[in-house]
Amino acid sequence: MEQQNAIYDARQLGLPRMMVLGVQHLFAMFGATVLVPLLTGLDVSVTLLFAGIGTLMFHFISKWNVPAFLGSSFAFLGGYASVKEMGMAQGLSETLALDYACMGVACAGLLYFVMAGLIKSFGVQKILHFFPPVVTGPIVIAIGLVLSGSAIANCQTNWPLAIISIVTVITSSVWGKGIIKIIPVLLGVVLSYIIAALMGEVDFTPLSEVAWMGFPIAKDRTILAVFEDGNTTLMLSSILAIMPIAFATIMEHIGDMFAISSTVGKDFLSNPGLHRTLSGDGVATAFASLFGAPANTTYGENTGVLNLTKVFDPKVIRIAACLAIILAFCPKFACLVQLMPAATIGGVSLILYGMISAVGVRNLVEENVDLKSSRNVFVAALILVLAIGVKYGANDDIAFGPIHLSGLAIAALVGILLNAILPGKLGMKVKSFKGKEKS
Repeated sequence: MEQQNAIYDARQLGLPRMMVLGVQHLFAMFGATVLVPLLTGLDVSVTLLFAGIGTLMFHFISKWNVPAFLGSSFAFLGGYASVKEMGMAQGLSETLALDYACMGVACAGLLYFVMAGLIKSFGVQKILHFFPPVVTGPIVIAIGLVLSGSAIANCQTNWPLAIISIVTVITSSVWGKGIIKIIPVLLGVVLSYIIAALMGEVDFTPLSEVAWMGFPIAKDRTILAVFEDGNTTLMLSSILAIMPIAFATIMEHIGDMFAISSTVGKDFLSNPGLHRTLSGDGVATAFASLFGAPANTTYGENTGVLNLTKVFDPKVIRIAACLAIILAFCPKFACLVQLMPAATIGGVSLILYGMISAVGVRNLVEENVDLKSSRNVFVAALILVLAIGVKYGANDDIAFGPIHLSGLAIAALVGILLNAILPGKLGMKVKSFKGKEKS
């Protein structure tokens, strides 16, 4: 009963509080979302624009039911780097080479529809037969643990600021009342940022050089530039190098849907259906890539916020999406957030990433996964070791020719394969979240 009382309905909170909650989700996704364009050379404002648009597309296709935010995917970083290197070796500019990479990502988005079609044709049960809790639980755990390294790296830039954000989040969540209790992440970010500014840790000089308003999309950063250039060989190379990565991101999507379902207590894999959520993710990824934005993916950071605040109403996520779209046209705000100290983001991320792993542990416990069974231990152990080992022991990914697979992707593939071939119980019924739906 105590847990039930902790669940909030955003409609009962009122519009002002919903707006504040939306800002909190915006801050939760912002750091990781803008990091991908910073690492690849893509445009930050375009990234924000299509993170918002992609999220709204996802919500429309999933019948407005799933509280997921779609931000930049890290899984394609190796693909961007590979194609950019190929293009620049042929004398292309970095921008044009990235346009070719975006074409490959757009084609990768189409594979989501293939998987969605299979699920629709054969039923979610037959597909989930290969994704039992002994596979999905460790994958969700690994998602949080793999991300934790970046949180620690950010914290190390200024531990006092990171600790301020961590303490603020914990204090607000545990002892806060009313609105304070449900916006701990936002409070942690704002307080740490203000203290950093007062300490002189933030240089606001770049703000004066940035315009208030600006249109984020430029023709030379869309795939229209690819067709004008017309390098057919590089087009095919980009598609072959990047499309296979979609198989890994599809598996990550399934893991994220399990995490969100477990957090909210509703079976989103059956209603609105995994085929719909996959289609929404695929549409968002393909559409974003056409205009030079990174591939989209459901964000664990926002799942962490859901778990922390107990506000599961998708309307709050859509508010965050609309804010991201608006801010894409305001370069000055994007600059202001980019100036936020890394330690501030790191402190908040440390908690959110831990919450993701905790959801995976809870999934194993609630599903009564038998870890006395040798087969189950082997499956779970290899998933965790491969995901974390490749991340921190092989520079994030392993290359198979032009294809780069992340540790999470390799771990998911091995876990699914091992679970399928080892003797013993295989599969699960889609009933994990029935009976736990919140009114």
